Amino acid sequence: MRRQAFCVHGHFYQPPRENPFTGKIPFEPGAAPFVNWNEKIYHQCYKPNAEQGNFGRISFDLGPTLAVWMEENHPDTLQKIVDQENEFYRNHGVPNAMAQSYNHTILPLASDEDKITQIKWGIADFVARFGHEPLGLWAPETAINMQTLETMADCGIKYTILAPWQSAVRKDLDKSRPYWVELSGNKKIAVFFYDDFTSMRVSFIPQATENADRFIKNELTPLYPADSRRERYFVVASDGELYGHHQPLRDYFLTWLTTGALKNSAIENIMPAVWLNSYPPDRTIRILNNSSWSCHHGIKRWSTVCGCCEHGEWKAPLLRAFEKIAVIVDSEMQQILSPYGIDLLPFRNEYATVLTKQETPDQLVDRVIGTNLTPEQRQKITLMMAAQYERQRMFTSCGWFFGDFDRIEPMNNIQYSAKAIDLTERATGKEFQKMVSKMLSRAESWQSGLKASVVFNNAFLRHEETNPKESDTVESELSQQ
Repeated sequence: MRRQAFCVHGHFYQPPRENPFTGKIPFEPGAAPFVNWNEKIYHQCYKPNAEQGNFGRISFDLGPTLAVWMEENHPDTLQKIVDQENEFYRNHGVPNAMAQSYNHTILPLASDEDKITQIKWGIADFVARFGHEPLGLWAPETAINMQTLETMADCGIKYTILAPWQSAVRKDLDKSRPYWVELSGNKKIAVFFYDDFTSMRVSFIPQATENADRFIKNELTPLYPADSRRERYFVVASDGELYGHHQPLRDYFLTWLTTGALKNSAIENIMPAVWLNSYPPDRTIRILNNSSWSCHHGIKRWSTVCGCCEHGEWKAPLLRAFEKIAVIVDSEMQQILSPYGIDLLPFRNEYATVLTKQETPDQLVDRVIGTNLTPEQRQKITLMMAAQYERQRMFTSCGWFFGDFDRIEPMNNIQYSAKAIDLTERATGKEFQKMVSKMLSRAESWQSGLKASVVFNNAFLRHEETNPKESDTVESELSQQ
């Protein structure tokens, strides 16, 4: 019998919940007895898994927006996660963590330039946090197309994890091996297709994970035929929040599964990067363009109407409006940068040094543009950098996931768009609010009738009532990021 192995992959992520005008997460009654959902999930999942050392024994990705929140609110726990990953890296020479694109944007729906920024920012966050380059990158919702894979490879990414139905060839798909996907210019990237049956049982059948010893016997062992003549490797993938939050006590299940329960089994716990080193793919495969793990209609859930959730008529108008807002912000910033011979995309990508606190906004400007700027010129550039950040996070996927617009997730995205426009107006002296409000008016809730334009205008109104523009400072804006 050849080598038989598996790994658990946990996708750890929380959407940004901060009000962009205050930098604070509002009180969330549904998270009681905690003040917000981040705190609730932290105490039920992130903290106990870190305390039990689970981040050193699984494959995982940690969303940058979640990591930033944890760094500010629970730095000791974040350090435990980093230390566990670093110990794995020292022992094996490769990471067990994967990067994640920065703002959880659905990458196939993003412009080519935004794909590059999201992936580069995500890699920069990983390097700043863990101290070494990532080999893998988790695409939010595993949403993928060929251009996204091309961009990953161009940025140095070696592998990703997808759902089996994202393969263009289903009949002969072997989920017990990685595959190469061939790209342009003789490039290629490795893809692991997670085992959907086992992963679904882990995610949705609590009885399957009540006992780690039974899990190995009943769920894992049947995956490996006794007469197997080749190595077999399976990835079990789920949201990381499953282990303690979605399903209580599953942090203990994960601990025993990756330690004691394997002692009497021939099955090994091996990370994807380690497996790739020993058993690189020997077959190629085509992927299904514009596919994901949580929408069986491709990526329609985040762009239009589909069977995953009813009443999504508001999604396309909202996406179109945001795309127009992005054009406004990008165009205005390029106009400000052009006199210095600077292009928007490389300058925006460099902003990763500010997001990771390696540079201040002023230091970035000095390094890329120079020090011979007037205070007014410097202010315009730094305001537009902040606008670019908000314009990126308004595409956070959570805003489109559910069926109705009248939810906190879409309203948060609207607030990010309002902040982007507010900063752009202050940098340029131009007025965009009325035009953008009209763009947003076509997106509305089927239940309450709430319009995106109302949320947008109210964000401006509340901000102006409490923070008159003349008293705002660039420093306070950038300190919230």
